[in-house]
Amino acid sequence: MKFTQNTLDKIEKVIEESGYIIRYERGTFQSGYCILQAKKVVVLNKFLQTEGRINTLIDLLPLLKVNIDDLTHESQKLYEELMLVETGK
Repeated sequence: MKFTQNTLDKIEKVIEESGYIIRYERGTFQSGYCILQAKKVVVLNKFLQTEGRINTLIDLLPLLKVNIDDLTHESQKLYEELMLVETGK
């Protein structure tokens, strides 16, 4: 997987289509992110570079409640690929 802005945009789209809001904020995050489940908000450390943002979003995808039927075909395909990568670690 290439660590480009385009890849980051596609991963963000999957998460947003699942009903989550992604915010980039300053803070002391032990893992680089924070999930507010009740409000479906994902807060990422705004100081992460593109590669760090992509890796962090991939790491937290299994923790989110994603209904694959809510995703576009392109997002479904990417989500399934990312889940295979994540479970293959």
